[in-house]
Amino acid sequence: MTTRRRSFLEGAVGLPAALVALVGGGAPAAAAAPKRDLLAELKVRPFINAAGTYTTHSGSLMRPEVMETINYASQYFVEVEELHNAVGKRIAELTGSEAAMVTCGAASALTLATAGVLTGTDRQKVNQIPDLTGMKNEVIVQKAHRFPYDHGIRNTGVKMVEVTTRAELERAVNEKTAMMFFLNYANNHGEIKDAEFVEIGKKLNIPTFNDAAADVHPVENVTKWVKMGFDLVCFSGGKALMAPQSSGLLLGRADLIAGARANNSPSSGTIGRGMKVNKEEMLGILVALESFLSRDHDKEWKEWERRANVIIAAATSVPGVTAEMYLPEIYNRWPHIRVSWDEAKTGINKADVVRKLRAGEPSIFILSNQHGLDLGAITLRPGEERIVARRLKQELTAV
Repeated sequence: MTTRRRSFLEGAVGLPAALVALVGGGAPAAAAAPKRDLLAELKVRPFINAAGTYTTHSGSLMRPEVMETINYASQYFVEVEELHNAVGKRIAELTGSEAAMVTCGAASALTLATAGVLTGTDRQKVNQIPDLTGMKNEVIVQKAHRFPYDHGIRNTGVKMVEVTTRAELERAVNEKTAMMFFLNYANNHGEIKDAEFVEIGKKLNIPTFNDAAADVHPVENVTKWVKMGFDLVCFSGGKALMAPQSSGLLLGRADLIAGARANNSPSSGTIGRGMKVNKEEMLGILVALESFLSRDHDKEWKEWERRANVIIAAATSVPGVTAEMYLPEIYNRWPHIRVSWDEAKTGINKADVVRKLRAGEPSIFILSNQHGLDLGAITLRPGEERIVARRLKQELTAV
């Protein structure tokens, strides 16, 4: 090894091992201290996120190692397809999947996965969609699993065929059937559960696709549905993985991933050309995934519970107010807080509390629903739980 090469690699010590192995580059330049408050210049007001990893409110904050990776990647030119191949291979190894790719969020995975099933790597078909003349054009889905994001599936030109029972599903399969779609967070609502859905797909030789966008907790979920036998599984990067907001993962069969890649950027003439994933996002979500799989989840969970309990203690110190910690049934499965009271007795309206918290200083974003106020612990930074607790108590006592 030349002195120059040795020096180059030694400079990479401290970076995630994946980056050195994939690119063989040196350490990123130190990030300069920001000189401008751009949000203030633009009159965009940031807030403490006490709600959760919602796309409309910036998802999650990227972890320091992800930002380090992004800064590192910004210093190099690479062949995008070469990097995509290498990152996909590493992600597949980490998740136990036959193949994998980085997508422009979980929503783009819906389009790319469906397109991959329809076209494979046939360039004529890739250029043809969403005109499905002469191609399969139906996707079977349980009626309880329809949701707004399946527009991403319909972008390819397919028709969604709704079923309720197993018998209906099996009768719906015909020569036009391209895929069976499953919405993971609706698992307890449809009659056909995940394992049975996979079994039917295998029996009928129809690819099955599970959208598990917000469902990486507990950590075993990252490999759960691939092991179960789904042919395709997608996750969001900008939620609990704390990767770039515009990134996602598509896992599954090698031939179907190859088809999805054929329909994606940087190839022109594809339905996914606008779903570009840059090198920073590819490496960023890889490191986010490595971090997620390796960190102490018990310790992290205890910290979320501690934050939740600080807020619960403040809320319940107000007479007539109740608060409890709860876990969502499937998706966004981390400690949440539900705060409620009798509006008629207290004269305090929950919508007013939400509005005042957002308008106050510092600005705090929370949600409300039919049960009361709804808060999440995962997006709070250290110390913010005390600020939220104090402000919430103030608003609940401001009669």
